[in-house]
Amino acid sequence: MNRQASIKKLESEDFDICIIGAGASGAGCALDAALRGYKVALIDKKDFASETSSKSTKLIHGGVRYLEQAFKKLDFAQLKQVRHGLEERHLVLNNAPHLARPLALITPVGSWLEGLYFSIGLKMYDSFATHDSLPKSKWLKKTDVLKRIPTLNETKLHSAVLYYDGQLDDARYCLALVQSASESGAIVANYLKVDGFGKSEANKLKTVQVKDTQSGHQFSIKTKLVLNCTGPFSDKIRLLANPLLQERIRPSKGVHVVLPYETLNSEHAMLIPKTPDGRVVFAIPFEGAMMLGTTDTESDDITEEPKLNEADKQYLVDTLNPYLAKKIDISQLRAGFGGLRPLLSAETGKSTKSLLRDHEVEIDTVSGLVSLLGGKWTTYRLMAKDAIDQIDGIFENKNACLTATHILAGGMNYNFESYRILEKKYSLPADVCQHLVKKYGSRAENVCRLTTSDPELKERLDSGYPYIKAEIIYTVRTEMAVTPRDFLARRIRLEITDWDTTIRTLPIVADLMAVELNWTELQKQQHISDYISEIEKFISEADKILS
Repeated sequence: MNRQASIKKLESEDFDICIIGAGASGAGCALDAALRGYKVALIDKKDFASETSSKSTKLIHGGVRYLEQAFKKLDFAQLKQVRHGLEERHLVLNNAPHLARPLALITPVGSWLEGLYFSIGLKMYDSFATHDSLPKSKWLKKTDVLKRIPTLNETKLHSAVLYYDGQLDDARYCLALVQSASESGAIVANYLKVDGFGKSEANKLKTVQVKDTQSGHQFSIKTKLVLNCTGPFSDKIRLLANPLLQERIRPSKGVHVVLPYETLNSEHAMLIPKTPDGRVVFAIPFEGAMMLGTTDTESDDITEEPKLNEADKQYLVDTLNPYLAKKIDISQLRAGFGGLRPLLSAETGKSTKSLLRDHEVEIDTVSGLVSLLGGKWTTYRLMAKDAIDQIDGIFENKNACLTATHILAGGMNYNFESYRILEKKYSLPADVCQHLVKKYGSRAENVCRLTTSDPELKERLDSGYPYIKAEIIYTVRTEMAVTPRDFLARRIRLEITDWDTTIRTLPIVADLMAVELNWTELQKQQHISDYISEIEKFISEADKILS
């Protein structure tokens, strides 16, 4: 994935489909369309998965809450959502085994009756997952629960129900979709902002006018059809194509805080069964830390990246603390992040937490714009299939969808134990090799090879983490990392788990990127300054919380 080569092709060639938005749904559509033989352009105004698709709870699931609501309210749309999620769960796990894996979740209960309630519910949840091999749920005794999560408050604990869902590294999973689309023929590029559209005499979209935000260069992409996959920003593209359309998206803000791993001290995650307002909150191990979230609140402002505020923090702390023997010391907060959910509009007055995370393919008959609206990570492939099926109809084609069994970049012939071979062959520490195999899959050796010509690239960015300098070079050359934040936040995920270490390692990252991308000293310092400003916005909000 060479960005400059991609931009030249985007500027000079004609495309069947131009997809705007390279998050999960856009990248999924690009892969599906490319596999069906379409000539595809995929662009994003920022980095791949820089918005909603890197800010999830990292779960691949049908949605336990949807199942509960389906039966409580006799809402069969919720039941359909659960079924779709669990049907897709095994495909998400199978198609990128290096980036997605089973996750055991504990649901603590305070009484025999509660245990029976959740046990029955999760048995029903199991029954919908007919295609995968994840272990089935079971009711655990108190002693077994405390062995699995030793930090729980045993005085209030009666027992727990154990069940399984999937966990993924969302940003890198999206990147694997982008890479796979590229390797299937799609032309992809990040940091291309859409400024407008060119239209035919019949008022149909025929070009997408873009600006390269890195160079300022402006050009048009010639295309037969435009597919809008911009999530919470979908209405902006829709109205740019046709100002007479009604807005469809109600953005909802979801925030996570990240605490030390020792908060749960377990590889098991926890579903918190009782929250002050009936939401679902998870405490999940991720990248050596413990992630707690999420909130669900209305968001009228989509121009600024969502950040933590006092109400968010207090809600999450109040939700988790009753289950812990030792209450959270929020001064140990390591990081946090917020994202926007692209919820479809519903009746006035209905809260966003009660809206269904379903999707819809909208075709504007005036401009010809196709928009993929709503949805969630677990069903990205199904969403993409529905969208490209509709586009097949527009083009009067009947192409088979091939994504169900398409192994993503890095997943082919993946074997976690291959880290032992890398450890011996390249004289790298075991934890470094394990990290490389989990992040790059069967392509991990491509990172290791860089260290043979420059042994300094074996050096860690920080002594407390397995990330090495070679990854910076590799991600710039092959994964289209353009800024330090692309690398630190989305290629290795350090930003979302440890703000202090992110700032500490930033100069090392910037120095190596500057050489690769031919930055001047002034440009390098500007990148450093811009990123520190972004991080400090999060930290200042956290400081307000602590005060």
